[in-house]
Parts: sequence; structure tokens; C-alpha cells
Amino acid sequence: MKKFVIVALAFALSLGFVAFAQRPVSAGPAAGNPGQCVQAGLATLSSLEGGIPAAAQKQIDYSTLADPVDGPIFADLPKGSNLSLGQVVKLHTSNPELFAWCD
Repeated sequence: MKKFVIVALAFALSLGFVAFAQRPVSAGPAAGNPGQCVQAGLATLSSLEGGIPAAAQKQIDYSTLADPVDGPIFADLPKGSNLSLGQVVKLHTSNPELFAWCD
């Protein structure tokens, strides 16, 4: 049942990304399609150990991927930055400049 909930959550979020990607892109720091940034983020999460299920369960410490200069997440995050998947997705749409894969 737990796996079903995780898969359902990932599917629901991906539907939201597709709908968001079809919205007009406003001028701003996104410099492209925010939906593509989110999709690239999902692909990156999928490549990590545990993938999207681990992210959905807050089992990824994003501080291990963060470096304000070298990236791939351009931020200074404290150890134990186990953000929710929703928070990470929101950052992809609100602050795409934080992610190397959103260039």
C-alpha cells in the first residue's frame, strides 16, 4: 500500500507538472519553460539512490548536492536538508536558477 501511495503521489505531481508546463511562460529568471525545469529535476531525482520514492519520503539530504558556487544545486543548505518533494518542485518553478539542470 505504501508503494502505491508513493507512485500515486509521483503520478499526481507529474500531471501537475504537465499542466504547469502548458501555461504561458512569463519573462523572468526561468529563461525557458518552467515545466522543463521540473521535468529535468524529476529526472535528476530518478537518477539518485532511492529516486523519487526516497524524495517523497524526505529521505534525500539535499545539502549533499548543494554548493553555492559549483552546484549542481546553487545554494548553501545545512546538513539534514531533507525537504519535501513539494518544496523541491516549488523551488524549481520559483527559483530555477538554483539548479544546474534548469539552465
